[in-house]
Amino acid sequence: MSTQRRHRRVHTIATATVAALVTLALPGCTAASDEAPAAPSAPGSSTTAARPAEAAPTPTPTPSYPLSTAPRTIPAVREHVPARGPGWKPTPDARVVVAPDDNAALSDEAQLLAGELNIGYGKSAAPRAGDVELSLDAGAAGGPESYTLDVKDGRVRINGPDQAGVFYGTRTLKQAVKSAGSAPEGTVRDAPAKPQRGLNLDIARKFYSPDWIEDRLREMADLKLNQLGLHFSDDQAFRIQSDTHPEIVSTPHLTKAQVREINALAARLHITVVPEIDSPGHLGAVLRAHPDLQLRDTQGRAVKGAVDISNPASAKLVDELLREYIPLFPGGAWHLGADEYQALVYRDPQASFPQLARAAQQRYGPSARVQDLATGWLNDRAAVVRPSGKALKAWNDGFFAGGVTSAAKDIQVEYWTGKENGARPPLEYLREGRKLVNLNDEYLYYVLGQPNQFTYPTGQRIYEQWTPLVLRGTTPVPASYGPQILGGRLAIWSDLAGAQTQAQVAAGIQAPLAALSQKVWDARTPQLPWADFKALADRL
Repeated sequence: MSTQRRHRRVHTIATATVAALVTLALPGCTAASDEAPAAPSAPGSSTTAARPAEAAPTPTPTPSYPLSTAPRTIPAVREHVPARGPGWKPTPDARVVVAPDDNAALSDEAQLLAGELNIGYGKSAAPRAGDVELSLDAGAAGGPESYTLDVKDGRVRINGPDQAGVFYGTRTLKQAVKSAGSAPEGTVRDAPAKPQRGLNLDIARKFYSPDWIEDRLREMADLKLNQLGLHFSDDQAFRIQSDTHPEIVSTPHLTKAQVREINALAARLHITVVPEIDSPGHLGAVLRAHPDLQLRDTQGRAVKGAVDISNPASAKLVDELLREYIPLFPGGAWHLGADEYQALVYRDPQASFPQLARAAQQRYGPSARVQDLATGWLNDRAAVVRPSGKALKAWNDGFFAGGVTSAAKDIQVEYWTGKENGARPPLEYLREGRKLVNLNDEYLYYVLGQPNQFTYPTGQRIYEQWTPLVLRGTTPVPASYGPQILGGRLAIWSDLAGAQTQAQVAAGIQAPLAALSQKVWDARTPQLPWADFKALADRL
């Protein structure tokens, strides 16, 4: 072997050895690298010497993230598409911004969220890194109140077909940050199972302050509930200022200005306030000022809370109240009451109330009965409210079978009891094609003082046993009737008003209301066990 060939062999071995050492020092380099480290030249070579291996720059490794999991919220989101990434959390420079075309529609939602997350609000500003962007898309899939929430590239985008959907997306983001400190990477697609979800509040038998009511509205909004039923007239009291009949109003009561403020807050939170003037029963407060309208039997005994529906003056007074309050409540629904008209619990209403029997026959024919006159009363009151465009509601025991007339088909059945006169099961209403709202007194009645074998509902029992299909008792109706069941509400009834303070009522309904919100948003079996759900509710 010549001296020149030996020199080339030594040079080759040295080059390979140094290259191998540099590769071991730099884990980011591979055999497939486009730029391999240069080998040092052999002694005497004219090639420029390479830098020592330890001087090579260390590359910055690409962060690696596990697949995200769904945000922890109440109600739980219905679909989450996981992704890898850091997610999003509020920073000092973050803002909530609204697409320019949607500023008028979404500025309330944006400012509320910005305040809750303690970040800026960028009116008409272009989104940048770290921002939350809200937008509307009328053509978006998913239906009313649906939304999509995307967390990607350090930003959050919330989009929906209507304002309510975008608002619910902001509730999900708020809860995700509160429960975990950040919103997970990925996409949430969410929508409610039922269009009516909420709380019913009896302010007639117990006065609740405007501040207390507004606190409940905020609590409901975070739970994506959208209806507050307001029962403000009963035997005990009439609780809203009246200009047409100030003589019936009790002390304390809500002024109309206070009611307007409650309605305004509810509207900003996408909650409909559903007022109820119950009639022809539960009118004791009105009758104290108008004893001439009191229903009496053949013995001259007054029937508690019941007006004489054969007397045209009874209808005139109630209709004046309806017309007064319809514009005070701009929401899209009205409750007509119609429950527990005590004339119909008599063994023979026709014999006990001959004036009602005569009026029924004069209007509906010789075979008509007192129940037909009560049905006519309900239809007449519905006719007063219907031109306002509001959806009409009445309690299930205001609907009667076997009469010569029937309740108008557009009146929704608010199903609460199986103990009504005639004990009509839910299937009878459903087979008639009626739409029902679930206020099952077995699960959803919070009756102060627990009279008449009522017990305070528990969140666990609602969460584990109740669904919107369970309308009466504990047995669900067939799932095929699901589309006719519009949703459900938890109901606070103030039968024994002094049994709890306002603060105790608020604490007592917290878990039941959270459980209800889960089951009307998504009627499927929840993924979280109750203990975990309760812990999350307490944290949120």
